[in-house]
Amino acid sequence: MIGSVEAQQAKIPQIGFIGGASASFLADRLDAFRRGLRDLGYEEGKNIVLEYRYGDGKLDRLPELAAELVQRKVDVIVSGGPSATRPAKAATNTIPIVLAFDNDPVGNGFITSLARPGGNITGLSTLAPEISGKQVELLKEILPKLSRVAVFGTSTQLGTGQAHKEMERAAVAIGLKLRYLDVLAPADIETAFRAATKDRADAVLMLSSAVLSSEPGRILPLAAKNRIPAIYPWPEFVEAGGLMTYGVSLKDLFRRAAIYVDKILKGAKPADLPVEQPTKFEFIINLKAAKQIGLTIPPNVLVRADRVLR
Repeated sequence: MIGSVEAQQAKIPQIGFIGGASASFLADRLDAFRRGLRDLGYEEGKNIVLEYRYGDGKLDRLPELAAELVQRKVDVIVSGGPSATRPAKAATNTIPIVLAFDNDPVGNGFITSLARPGGNITGLSTLAPEISGKQVELLKEILPKLSRVAVFGTSTQLGTGQAHKEMERAAVAIGLKLRYLDVLAPADIETAFRAATKDRADAVLMLSSAVLSSEPGRILPLAAKNRIPAIYPWPEFVEAGGLMTYGVSLKDLFRRAAIYVDKILKGAKPADLPVEQPTKFEFIINLKAAKQIGLTIPPNVLVRADRVLR
């Protein structure tokens, strides 16, 4: 009996991670999550085990991946975004789920309220409607003659509709015309760029999407080939050669997700842990990408960037 008790005490917690994008795309965010765990005294493979599941942009795979984590009886599931949270929620109402980020956890039906989530889900929200407006304004500052913007998104991704509405409001206020182009699968990316070019779009604005985030190898060459300025929601795209990004610092949110995991492992209930709002935002510009398409970034915009890649 003593041996059994000791075995239970020595049990190493298992944390499941599920994300809709690829392992390579999520690598920096997961590094931030692991740093957060290390800061709290956890080391992967020693006193904590991490099980990773990636959708690679194929969202129909996520229910199966969520079921695998539940079958492994992990202690906590960390969701890498809203597209992964829905299948995780469907797979279990008992295992705690930590949102590394979610654009609108209340509106998406994951929690009752930010202050008291009320179920087995808690974590971090990226709900910041002003971001969409700010992205549109930044494009206008960089391209004073901007009149048409192609918006790439995935209509089946949670939060896409709301983000597009916020963008429409900002566009109307400064006299821009938006055209939404639906990207449901990687094969739709080239079609979207052709439509944007045919419509004489002056710029492309990409909404957060597991499908799009998994395809920098397709998207960045097409943006360069078509010489079209694009603003992305992912710093990873700008680091890989994209023009610019403005949005919530997802690395910061992933790091903070470790705090929720720690609290839950120490006995806290998700229902009682308030969902936190974003506190850190990033504006990054890649001057090499600007030069490649013959674009000059105004000095008054450059000085506001958190990082300038030269």
